[in-house]
Amino acid sequence: MADNTTDAPRATSNRSTTPVSSSFKDYISSGWAERTTADPAPREQAPFAAARRDRISALHPGKRLIVPAGAAKVRSNDTDYPFRAHTAFAHLTGWGADAVSDSVLVMEPTPTGHESTLYFREAAGRDSDEFYANPDVGEFWTGPRPSLAHVAADLGLATANLDGFADVLDQIDADTLLVRGADRDVTDQVDGRRLLAADADGVENDGDAELARDLSELRLVKDSYEIAQMRLAVDATKQGFDDVIADLPQIVAHERGERLVEGTFNRRARADGNTVGYDTIAASGPHACILHWTRNDGPVVPGDVILLDAGIELESYYTADITRTLPINGTYTEVQRRVYDAVLEAADAAFAIVRPGIRFREIHAEAMKVIAAKTAEWGLLPVSAEESLEPDNQFHRRYMVHGTSHHLGLDVHDCAQARRDLYLDGVLEAGMVFTIEPGLYFQPDDLTVPEEYRGIGVRIEDDILVTDSGAENLSVGIPRTADDVEAWLAR
Repeated sequence: MADNTTDAPRATSNRSTTPVSSSFKDYISSGWAERTTADPAPREQAPFAAARRDRISALHPGKRLIVPAGAAKVRSNDTDYPFRAHTAFAHLTGWGADAVSDSVLVMEPTPTGHESTLYFREAAGRDSDEFYANPDVGEFWTGPRPSLAHVAADLGLATANLDGFADVLDQIDADTLLVRGADRDVTDQVDGRRLLAADADGVENDGDAELARDLSELRLVKDSYEIAQMRLAVDATKQGFDDVIADLPQIVAHERGERLVEGTFNRRARADGNTVGYDTIAASGPHACILHWTRNDGPVVPGDVILLDAGIELESYYTADITRTLPINGTYTEVQRRVYDAVLEAADAAFAIVRPGIRFREIHAEAMKVIAAKTAEWGLLPVSAEESLEPDNQFHRRYMVHGTSHHLGLDVHDCAQARRDLYLDGVLEAGMVFTIEPGLYFQPDDLTVPEEYRGIGVRIEDDILVTDSGAENLSVGIPRTADDVEAWLAR
């Protein structure tokens, strides 16, 4: 009998049963209704993305700029992780959760700036066998893909089939700049062609590093669309916290209650957004002392507190990042409340100084004054609070080793490649969004603290917008004080 199967494009050829006979191909390619879809109006973020492209164009005149979305990443064998486009690509195109993998934004230099084209793989037509036989891009497997005309209208951006990117590669010279690491294959192809076009000394990647830096710094101050998205992400995240509290009886009853916390929050993320902005930290009891506890496999025990650090990422990719520390049985013990109130005081002190013109590092310094004062007051430090705050001492940092703030936006730790003098040493401007998140963590085996403190971890994290005259706590609607948290749980 003839073999009527064809090899699948990835590691499934040993089990492929796709028919390949001409009669089957003719049959499956016919009998489909005509599709008529009107091109959409440009999405809300399209003009904002265009303005961002103009700004990056002005910083790199005469340079070809290549910004890949990235390829799908294999989880195991022929199963991929959910695709997320590279942050710089999303920021410059306005394409978020509906972005197509392997897409590339190319900004060609012109005498007056740059001309931008988005290259991506269009839908496989029914005149080929790809639409039913290719599990990577076939409509039977992945659903319909948008057309070039649809995306061009949607994003307000010229589009071209991905096949045309080969012509771009043929024109690459040593001055072409690339967002490195977004797509390994594109990086290798661009590097190879730049090397061929360069002098014998080879190619320096300084220009790529400058492009990455500038793209990070482009996000330090949010535009009005981004600020609106941050508000929506915070609102959705509040709903996720509400859901967790509503499910507390089932959570407490389960032997791995932390996983139910994670699952409940993730359900809200999928319902109201795209996904979570980062792995949810559902850290109950002593796990709250582990800063990035994401195993979430422990019980949730009445009498303990649970530190929930979570954020919902919208379909636009903008994410919240919020932490609350909740008493599982509804009421803080005296010691838990003492620690909680100290952390809240540090957070409020840091927030109180936020305004345009101060330096970013001052926020952390203000929070540390309170952390040092409280740990000294409780007799935990070998010196006074003032002495501990000296750069060569910092004994109070044993109980809070992390920083107080980081920028927030498309990435949970946004703008990470910005220069130090614009980030840590940078001057605040209206439109910046960042966290304020002091904490105190007393490890269960820490002999420097009284036994009653051991195993208590508390963090309070809010998302802050710098305004023209001061600051706004975007997440202030999520209960913060000990009394308000207890009332929240009681409801």
